[in-house]
Amino acid sequence: MKAVVATKPGAPFELVERDIPEPGAGEILIKVAACGICRGDAATKDARHGIVLPRVPGHEVAGTVARLGTGITKFTLGQRVGVGWRAGGCGKCDACRAGNFNACRNQGTTGQTVDGGYAEYMVAREEAVVSMPDGISLADAAPLLCAGRTTFSGLRNGGAAKGDLVAVHGIGGLGHLAIQYAARMGCRVAVLSRGTEKEALARSLGAEFYIDTRGGDGAAQLKALGGARLLLCTAPNPKEASSLIGGIARNGRMVVVGSAEEPLEIPIQALIGGGIVVSGAGWTSIDDALRFSSDNGVKPMIETFPLAQAATAFDKMMNSTVHFRAVLTMGA
Repeated sequence: MKAVVATKPGAPFELVERDIPEPGAGEILIKVAACGICRGDAATKDARHGIVLPRVPGHEVAGTVARLGTGITKFTLGQRVGVGWRAGGCGKCDACRAGNFNACRNQGTTGQTVDGGYAEYMVAREEAVVSMPDGISLADAAPLLCAGRTTFSGLRNGGAAKGDLVAVHGIGGLGHLAIQYAARMGCRVAVLSRGTEKEALARSLGAEFYIDTRGGDGAAQLKALGGARLLLCTAPNPKEASSLIGGIARNGRMVVVGSAEEPLEIPIQALIGGGIVVSGAGWTSIDDALRFSSDNGVKPMIETFPLAQAATAFDKMMNSTVHFRAVLTMGA
């Protein structure tokens, strides 16, 4: 098989040939059809967080079951499946023993601690594999396994309810999915972005309001709409996100899903006097995110690349010149 491998910290990806791996007990061999490219893959490329190279990146994997290891009971040959960030837990730590497997202290990460989906085949533990709904293509499904799940989790765990005003900060790879999810949950959606170039797109995805943060005080404009019950921050711009806290309704919530190195600056009075809660997205079931997407027509806007162009696709993603999610495809 062909695979794209991170070999040395910071070095370009290499396209290599490898033997197709054999699934062991409790494992599944997946024939990869598509793999989304995510900013989390940069950690593998640069060998951050103790990642040991060589490693095949990729944690937005969609494909079909090619071979079953011993003891597999939930999946069948040819079944459409997906694999996301989590590669499997230990089943022994305090979090696992409490049933909170997403918080496992020793869990593996697809594309970081085990080889991921920048390849024609990959092996995954059965517990990390999810069934793929029939109503969505594998190429469209791939980004939903991470970007989709993250934004869906932020909305669900953030307590957004039908009729609430949900503000989405940013309309990129995460934001364009968040708008669709919020609108289909029955929320009133306000999008905040710099400039007016994306207003038509935001409205076509389900936004009722559009706020150009370059043209005025975004927080004040949110307040004029009654204040956001939930502010979902998808853009990697902590400074601008911090400036929007004043636009959150009393006892509202700010949920951050866009990763960045810089810290947020949170006014203490907003927490004490305004009762505002600031949190990350948390996690909900990938199955729920996929099912909701399929049932409600939520689709990512993707640009596809053949496996051999993984380096080009990765660079476009990192430079924010892809519209909006880059997806590697492995053939017909």
